[in-house]
Amino acid sequence: MTFPDITPDLKTAMPQLRGRLLANQSLAELTWFRVGGPAQVLFTPADEDDLAYFLKLLPKALPVYVVGVGSNLIVRDGGMAGVVIRLSPRAFGETSASGDIVSAGTAALDKRVAETAAAANIGGMEFFFGIPGTIGGALRMNAGANGGETKDVLIEAVGIGRDGTRHVFSNADMKFVYRNSGVDPSVIFTSARFRGAITDAEAIRARMNEVQTHRETAQPIREKTGGSTFKNPPGNSAWKLIDAAGCRGLRVGGAQVSEMHCNFLINTGNATGHDIETLGETVRERVKANSGIELHWEIKRIGIERG
Repeated sequence: MTFPDITPDLKTAMPQLRGRLLANQSLAELTWFRVGGPAQVLFTPADEDDLAYFLKLLPKALPVYVVGVGSNLIVRDGGMAGVVIRLSPRAFGETSASGDIVSAGTAALDKRVAETAAAANIGGMEFFFGIPGTIGGALRMNAGANGGETKDVLIEAVGIGRDGTRHVFSNADMKFVYRNSGVDPSVIFTSARFRGAITDAEAIRARMNEVQTHRETAQPIREKTGGSTFKNPPGNSAWKLIDAAGCRGLRVGGAQVSEMHCNFLINTGNATGHDIETLGETVRERVKANSGIELHWEIKRIGIERG
């Protein structure tokens, strides 16, 4: 599918834009599942000011979506109409530590934030080591693993609104809940500060090793996957419900429920976005029929179906 090329009009309307605009850019290569159609426009801002300038002048009718490393994302085969924004690690990926505080751009990998904290003997952020995403995604969905969540360590986050206005959000402003935050979805986070506690270096490293060992032994991290597919229902585990419903190894086209961890879907090599999403919906139906519990997607799904 090919969208009308609107990049010339955007460049004309934004003469001082410094970032890169690409028309009909494939999104499959930007996601861990390696599926999906193109973005009508892919924009990579030069820095925070460039992002604010772009959003301020962007026609309000155009939908906007932000993509990090694409680890928790299904892009549908028809692609994304409007603008997809990708914050580059070069412009938004810096991390630093001072005292018991770690600062990070939102394109920084969660794992790198854990490493920055560890190098400064700051404990409490080891859980980030087990999350295969960026800080932007962690802020948006209150990412967590191995007993820790983003809400436990965040001081404040900075974001740019749809009108180009810069906002600072305290931990309370984020309105964190399980795997979500209450900030307006149109806000694009650009940086954050976290507070841990000065801790013995060996204890931090030991905890990070535990997190890594858990990932390697319990999760299909070397497959084309999107991480945990469904949120854990209150008082239950999604993978146990999926296994009990007989879905371990279930396939739709080139998509399969992981044999190693039932809450992971994998692209076995030739899956489409439709295959993966259909498999997920099939799992939800079977779990509901078997247990009466309705699973809710943790993985984000964007775009349109191929016509």
